[in-house]
Amino acid sequence: MGLPAAKPIKSCILIFYYGGPSHFETYDPKPDAPADVRGEFRAVSTSVPGLQVSEHLPRMGKLMHKVALVRSVTHQARLHDSASIHALTGRPLEGPDRELFAPLPQVYPSYGSAVAHFRRQGTEVPYSSLPYVFRNVQDVPCQGGGMLGAAVDPLRIEVDAVERKYQVELLKRAAGMSEERFTQRQRLLSALDQPVAAASALKDLYPRAQRLLSSASIHEALDITREPADVRERYGFGPDPQDKGEGGGGGNGAEMAYARQMRGQNLLLARRLVEAGAPFVNVYDCKQQGQNWDAHFKCFNQHKTHLLPLADQSLSALIEDLDARGLLETTLVVAMGEFGRTPKINGDGGRDHWPDCYTVLLAGGGVQGGAVYGASDRMGAFPARDPVTPGDLAATIFWRFGINPAAEIHDHLGRPHRLAAGEPLTRLF
Repeated sequence: MGLPAAKPIKSCILIFYYGGPSHFETYDPKPDAPADVRGEFRAVSTSVPGLQVSEHLPRMGKLMHKVALVRSVTHQARLHDSASIHALTGRPLEGPDRELFAPLPQVYPSYGSAVAHFRRQGTEVPYSSLPYVFRNVQDVPCQGGGMLGAAVDPLRIEVDAVERKYQVELLKRAAGMSEERFTQRQRLLSALDQPVAAASALKDLYPRAQRLLSSASIHEALDITREPADVRERYGFGPDPQDKGEGGGGGNGAEMAYARQMRGQNLLLARRLVEAGAPFVNVYDCKQQGQNWDAHFKCFNQHKTHLLPLADQSLSALIEDLDARGLLETTLVVAMGEFGRTPKINGDGGRDHWPDCYTVLLAGGGVQGGAVYGASDRMGAFPARDPVTPGDLAATIFWRFGINPAAEIHDHLGRPHRLAAGEPLTRLF
């Protein structure tokens, strides 16, 4: 039996809250659990009768009729690198659960790369990521094309937190490279002996690079200073990073996060890219492990003071903005981390890693607003019904683009692999 028909989406914005937000302190509070599980925050009513979220998500609470929650996401990767790989490719890291202390080639493609592979025609930037490559000890290998190759790697957009703007190194022309000289070089390349040019592994990338360098729409989309001041303020600016945080390990914590001034602006830029026709945009909320959502120490203050305020402000701004511009129905917004946090609060007032059950938020793209898929148990420890894997989320994203999750992709040896290991959550749409 085929999958249910649905009008395909045009775009997806995936927001990755690196480090693992606590589902207890965000979208799956447990007000009736014991105090050492419940935590310090109150559960409050939302725009959907009977649906509660954390008191520190006041803006999102008013928009729950626009979003769906998947409260039963589960996998077995308990460390950041293996969990991020599973979360952002839909496939577990081969071998033991581990952090990576040496570079490791990426195997399976990120979702944006897979979409670019199947839908690369007709768009200048099929896949972009911002505002940096996130890393633990190494850059985590789940942010590019993997077996599909560099041709479907994202256009990597970098943030300048001091100037409050964005740039793409690849789109910068070399000093002294005038438009006339650039055109002359294009003609010279075209005049090269074709068999020699065809032998180059980069031959298919030249036309794309030339188009990007000359693209007014992409350069305009990246120029976030074109936005009115009130719009930029609605998405929000964060404070400057601190030199030392309240976390352990010699001083960690989200208050140290690189470019945290721009966490809200990242989502504004994502909207501008979608508006310019970009099909897939990844937004990484934090760059460096230990200076992110990984609240092993003082979980409640980390969330209340440093993490949730701007996350609540910017995500609500994005949903409202897309809706007002007529883009929400054709744009799927996915907001997630690599796992949740432990039910029991540890001795440092924090919560540790917990992939056994956590929550992912979906908005737009035809999703049923106010819906809740699956449920965690009374302690927020395990799925009570309808468990969902990262493979199921991958299949859902592909299906919403009109791409068959059972389609084949091939590795560098020509071996076939199913695009997604799971099944789409069709009843949410």
